[in-house]
Amino acid sequence: MSEVRVWVNGALVAADQPAIAAIDHGVTVGDGAFETCKIVEGHAFAMSRHLARMDRTLAGLGLAAADHDRVREGAHAVLAAGDPISFGRLRWTITGGIGPLGSDRLDSALTYVVTAGAVAPPPPTVQVVTVPWVRNERAATAGLKTTSYAENVIALARAKRHDATEAIFGNTRGDLCEGTGSNIFVVRDGVVSTPPVSDGPLAGITRGLVLQWGREAGVDIREETMQLSVLQDCDEIFLTSSLKDVRPVTRCDDRELSPGPVTRILDQVWRTKEVEGIDP
Repeated sequence: MSEVRVWVNGALVAADQPAIAAIDHGVTVGDGAFETCKIVEGHAFAMSRHLARMDRTLAGLGLAAADHDRVREGAHAVLAAGDPISFGRLRWTITGGIGPLGSDRLDSALTYVVTAGAVAPPPPTVQVVTVPWVRNERAATAGLKTTSYAENVIALARAKRHDATEAIFGNTRGDLCEGTGSNIFVVRDGVVSTPPVSDGPLAGITRGLVLQWGREAGVDIREETMQLSVLQDCDEIFLTSSLKDVRPVTRCDDRELSPGPVTRILDQVWRTKEVEGIDP
């Protein structure tokens, strides 16, 4: 693993240095929110959009609003702590702070953690498997980017055992939902579709930009409910995420696919638009 730069509550600390209380509510019960930005040549991509989504997550959790300037202070600290990171991950985590050992909260100050590190660019294509577990589209945390990621860890481990790079969830109704850390799109007869947020997926930042930029480019791209079985007969599948951008799927379970023309168009739209500004 490459070097990870860490900033906690106003100070840079070593990655292996204890810096958070053992009774922090983020540690004991996963009471917190996080965001991950792509780092491009030392700068965080689409940070304002990520901060806005963090606000929605904290509000949904019933936590106090975060200080954006505090997050930006931490981001600047880790990005400036060494040589510029050409491609990497900037992550900030905000927890409920010191809390009891149960689910109740104390009136504590939020804990701020910001980290950054270089990562290898993602492969040009991805392979996915569907998993037997579901996203609960009616859960209290549906659509929130919380630190409670255990089910994603389990699902992704299953995907790795099947030589795949991502796991795909349906929801409780059997509708297509999302991956562990990505949104999913399908193409049928030239029309691009992705599940609406009402079906349980996270409103991904890259997902939103692909919807916006794709429509501006004249692509017929929609949010619509689809059965999980759509993955067995659609023409193309691709994933989006902050680090993957637009990535064609070349295997879904036992089905082999080729990167299709519509996916290639959206990939090119993405590449053209993202260089226009670091904070679209």
